[in-house]
Amino acid sequence: MGGNQSWEADFILVGLHLSAEIELFLLWVFSLLYILGLLANGIILGLIYLDPRLHTPMYFFLSRLAILDMFYASNNVPKMLANLVNQKRTIAFAPCILQTFLYLAFAAAECLILAAMSYDRYVAICHPLHYTVIMNWRVCVALAVTSWSCGFILSFVHTILLLRLTFCGSREVNHLFCEILAVLKQACADTWINQVVILAACVFVLVWPLCLMLVSYTHILWAILKIQSGEGRRKAFSTCSSHLCVVGLFFGIAMLVYMVPDSDQRVEQEKMLSLFHSLFNPMLNPLIYSLRNAQVKEAFLRALQKKGSV
Repeated sequence: MGGNQSWEADFILVGLHLSAEIELFLLWVFSLLYILGLLANGIILGLIYLDPRLHTPMYFFLSRLAILDMFYASNNVPKMLANLVNQKRTIAFAPCILQTFLYLAFAAAECLILAAMSYDRYVAICHPLHYTVIMNWRVCVALAVTSWSCGFILSFVHTILLLRLTFCGSREVNHLFCEILAVLKQACADTWINQVVILAACVFVLVWPLCLMLVSYTHILWAILKIQSGEGRRKAFSTCSSHLCVVGLFFGIAMLVYMVPDSDQRVEQEKMLSLFHSLFNPMLNPLIYSLRNAQVKEAFLRALQKKGSV
């Protein structure tokens, strides 16, 4: 009976506590940021696909990152925008669970893709003579498929554990979208198993990859300092610093949300952090890589020249 009631009833997404005028202003701002994020990632994808010089493992992973950013934003932002217009702000149980499943899958896959990118940079800088052998296309595809598969498998486990619960009370999800921790607070049953699995998943997709990346970049830094050429050091630092900026933003926010003890005072802060993840991060990632990457800028200029000559 409780399970049927859970499936039939709607959740209410509380969102931000703002006046109608501010929400209308944010609707335009968020819509612009969302479109810019899609365009920026779309341009990165187009450049990598069209320019043969970018058909390398580094840009293969960057294209996967762009796809994940587009999917992640498209899963969360449209409903957030609709809620800024619609004061009812309800979402049916099935779409809410689907949204939870997809955002967990895309977020976990992105963590692992970023770890694969750091491994690629480690091999390129620390073992340049063996780079093409170690990072062959079979390895690159295997790393990408593993990242996506692990993300969806972990998300599937979270979703199954979520579906076993019954929900009651006000059914007000105090968040911008169906974020798993906010949804769990509406459950009538004990959610300790869910919390333990979330913590274990955080160790697998956040702590473990971050430790591997720190080890990789320790070796990378040591290798860069040994480079005799100043131009070589500058180019290596530029490539790695772009990736470190993206890692710092993504992992830092995720660890603040899921690994810092929860409290009533942190609810609004977590909403802002999730908003940054959904809106700003997908837009900043391609900008960080393009502004600090000479090859991407050169590919963009070549594409403009080809278009102008047609």
